[in-house]
Amino acid sequence: MTSVSDSISKTQDELERLVGDLRSLLASKDFDSVPQIKQLRQRLDDGIDTVRDTAVRAAQDAAVQAREAARAADRYAHDEPWRVATAAVAVGALVGFLLARR
Repeated sequence: MTSVSDSISKTQDELERLVGDLRSLLASKDFDSVPQIKQLRQRLDDGIDTVRDTAVRAAQDAAVQAREAARAADRYAHDEPWRVATAAVAVGALVGFLLARR
């Protein structure tokens, strides 16, 4: 799960960096003479907030789904231990066979 958390954290950091860059660009004093820039700044802030909320919600949903999948796999392994063991042996035998052919 830490790799999922790390990916989410990195994505959030990149999004924050992009937001900072855009805000810095639009905050430039050179644009103060353009009347539409204030509206553009507000629309950008609103859009960024929406994207940030959506990204956070999607990351949380993905984490929940990953936890549910792990629980389902755990339940299956406890309910059907022989099937899991047989599958593990079969996969191990196949990998061993493929490595032996090299």
